[in-house]
Amino acid sequence: MDLSHIRGIVFDKDGTLFGFNATWTVWAKTFLTDLAKGNLQIATDLGQAIGYDFEAEAFLPTSVAIAGTPEDIADALLPHVPDRSKKDLIWVMNVAASEAPQAEVTPLAAFLSKLRDRGLMLGVATNDAEMPARTHLRSANIEGQFAFIAGSDSGFGGKPSAGQLQAFCQQVGLTPDEVLMVGDSSHDIAAGRALGCLTCGVLTGLAARKDLEQIADFVLPDISHLLVALGKGIEADQ
Repeated sequence: MDLSHIRGIVFDKDGTLFGFNATWTVWAKTFLTDLAKGNLQIATDLGQAIGYDFEAEAFLPTSVAIAGTPEDIADALLPHVPDRSKKDLIWVMNVAASEAPQAEVTPLAAFLSKLRDRGLMLGVATNDAEMPARTHLRSANIEGQFAFIAGSDSGFGGKPSAGQLQAFCQQVGLTPDEVLMVGDSSHDIAAGRALGCLTCGVLTGLAARKDLEQIADFVLPDISHLLVALGKGIEADQ
């Protein structure tokens, strides 16, 4: 597959730029324990509500936290915490998310610089809120590498809708067929396909290769393989 026409790349954040488990298992355990006021049984029950196995410290493949927005997660938790408002839940959730550790899937500053040296415009489209997303990017010293950063609360909606990608195209002056959407979940791929972008699945989230291969134009082990794929074609990198 020839990628020579690609002039912009939009990345998902969690599970794509940063490893999913290293960040969000810590977030879930901390956030749910605080929400349960230290009661392990209540924290375990809250974990079940969002598809998180508290004992195993792992997310289930069907967890709303994998590709959902903070609003989606809050909706799943609200019936179990009737004393909390949705607005309050989202605020506490976002603060905890901004403090969660980040594990880069590859040295991101150098990787993104190489992409920009090729003349590519870069963006981030995440279902996380914009505030913790920018905190994570800033902590890795890469916020300035992106011409566009959008969270689910930035005014463009969240994935699988294509609003964030459409806003990226408008901001940087590209057409959808010139843009590659890279992500680890079906929501990422669906958003790209909805707008007519080329799509790349990566295996640094929780989705299996066989599932991503059914919907993405191509699948790579992680984003670092894009450097070869963009220069020589997909077949050279697999």
